[in-house]
Amino acid sequence: MVSPSEDVAPAVADVLGAGGLYRDPLWRVDVELSSLEQELLRSWWVRRLGLIAHAGAASIATTQSYTRLEHSLGLLALTAHFAPNDHTARAAALLHDVGHLPLSHTFEGVSGLDHHQLGAQRIADFAALLADHGLDHEDVIAFETGERASVLRGGPGALKLDHFESLVRSGRAHGRTRRAPPHTLARIELIDGAVSTDRDTGQYLAELVAGEARWLCSTINAVPNGVVRHLAAMLLADATAARRGEIAAMADDEFWALLLTDPTTAAAARALRRDPAWPTAELDATSDGIGYTVDRLYLDMPLVEGRPLAATHPAFAELPAMPWGCRILPPQQRMSANLVGKPEGVTSP
Repeated sequence: MVSPSEDVAPAVADVLGAGGLYRDPLWRVDVELSSLEQELLRSWWVRRLGLIAHAGAASIATTQSYTRLEHSLGLLALTAHFAPNDHTARAAALLHDVGHLPLSHTFEGVSGLDHHQLGAQRIADFAALLADHGLDHEDVIAFETGERASVLRGGPGALKLDHFESLVRSGRAHGRTRRAPPHTLARIELIDGAVSTDRDTGQYLAELVAGEARWLCSTINAVPNGVVRHLAAMLLADATAARRGEIAAMADDEFWALLLTDPTTAAAARALRRDPAWPTAELDATSDGIGYTVDRLYLDMPLVEGRPLAATHPAFAELPAMPWGCRILPPQQRMSANLVGKPEGVTSP
């Protein structure tokens, strides 16, 4: 087991695997990188994750500014902590997000784009490299999807390592954490891939689960993600399959550049970036605007005494009923009229 370290460590939290040692700054876990992991960190599909905002388009309106690569390295650190010799699981941890679209989940599902399908295709691109290191890319995909049991996934309703990492990292970025992440990690164990802990720590994680859910159902999250999702739908509506593939492979900066230069989206994209505090109304309102809905929330809970903790924390009572949504009202004076009067319901994944 790789232990959390709060003392002197020679590692640097770079994202290139320099020197073969990575220290995750959130978890304070030192990871001795394998030669495969060092090569993966220099590959484009993994490098690209450093140019994809974990918060999606909402990164322009929040302190949650870290990238998919930071999260993936955090998951690698946790995987190395709990299963240091499981190299298939470690590879799956580092590669599990490579299929993400620009701005993460912002326009997931638009024109049939699915980051899980894209991820499997991109992991297959690593087949030869993985084989050179004794791994089968199909095993890596099966670990990532949960088709095969591993440290990365537990049973239904149980908090898995990926979401645990996201939960604490997002909570730290938003100021919701009350405990140092290494101290929380010290109270965690994995049971058949599910995060298990004591009751007190479980209630603390429940607070973070509820806090993350409240954030997803906030207008600060909904406005930038809803507007950009709408603009992406406009760009992709008549795009060829090849063009959809090009857009899906972009990094955030490339996609923003596209939004800011395409005549159909430029005015709205510019207005959003300059001031994303657009007004909103009830979803069932009749006014023009952009519909945005959240169909489901990630409410998986840690195990306590062998069972997923019940969602009895008072914070859960504050969550809205699903589906939650709002209608985003464009500031008409700051953009061309082609966006106004086109209400379009969209769903956050």
